[in-house]
Amino acid sequence: MLSRTADNLFWIARYLERAETSARLLEVGARNALLPNTGGGFRNEWESILNAAGTRTAFVAKYGDMVQRNVESHMFFDRENTSSIASCLHAARENARIVRTAMTTQVWDAINVAHQEMAEMARTERSQLPLRDLTDWTMRTTALIRGAVEGTLLRNDGYHFIRLGSLIERADSTARILDVKYFVLLPGLSYVGSGLDNYQWQTVLRALSSARAFNWVYKGELSSAKIADFLILNRQCPRSIRYSVEGIREELDALGRGYGTTTEAQSYARALQGELSEATIADIFDEGLHEFLTRMIRQVGVLSGHVYANYMTGRAA
Repeated sequence: MLSRTADNLFWIARYLERAETSARLLEVGARNALLPNTGGGFRNEWESILNAAGTRTAFVAKYGDMVQRNVESHMFFDRENTSSIASCLHAARENARIVRTAMTTQVWDAINVAHQEMAEMARTERSQLPLRDLTDWTMRTTALIRGAVEGTLLRNDGYHFIRLGSLIERADSTARILDVKYFVLLPGLSYVGSGLDNYQWQTVLRALSSARAFNWVYKGELSSAKIADFLILNRQCPRSIRYSVEGIREELDALGRGYGTTTEAQSYARALQGELSEATIADIFDEGLHEFLTRMIRQVGVLSGHVYANYMTGRAA
């Protein structure tokens, strides 16, 4: 496969996953904002979302006031924000248009319809678009596109690059959504383990569509350690960091077999998978959850760089 085609397919998946992540972050912020700040401490749920998304500086420069309506605009409709849902769907569609012959009609149609519906929403009066409707539409739309990919594409190198893009972005996004909990400040240490603390952790689970699955595994025993363990180290949770990294390694191994090569990306993915398979949640909390998640985001970025160097520059194709 031509390296530029692989690059387009890889980024289609990343942009779609990133759009879904922005929707999930907005849902976290909206749910946390429902709680009254009865403890007298400082908590700005919307600032926590912008910090996790990495767009706080750009937001403040353009909007100033950190209120829900502005954050919604920034993360959903703002085309100047490259991580907004509108920007991501537009970029996914542009990449898909370039490599239209490398995907099925069903995949192209799903992406193109999403782009058209997004354009229609952008022309609609904002008062007619509740946040819940916007986030539900985004997650439903990306699931539809993902279903078209899974149900119609050949399991060839093009499919492997799409899966790679999706899993790399998902590992990054799960770490960022988990890190929202770090940025949301409780009124005081006495609130750790309180109803407020537990509600915020449950919000993270619901935003990742993992609340029921978590209850199946842990029988409703809610704690920060169990939730972090589930979303970081559980091999059965499809949004856990470990699941994503194992999937990345599998897709890279499939490409390696197809091209008859072993790459730095494979070696790095295996090392990262090995670290996660041996880690315990106690180890992670000893390091510091925020510090661990920050390191994971950085390492996933390094892994993505290896994928680009090995496959998108033409060296392995």
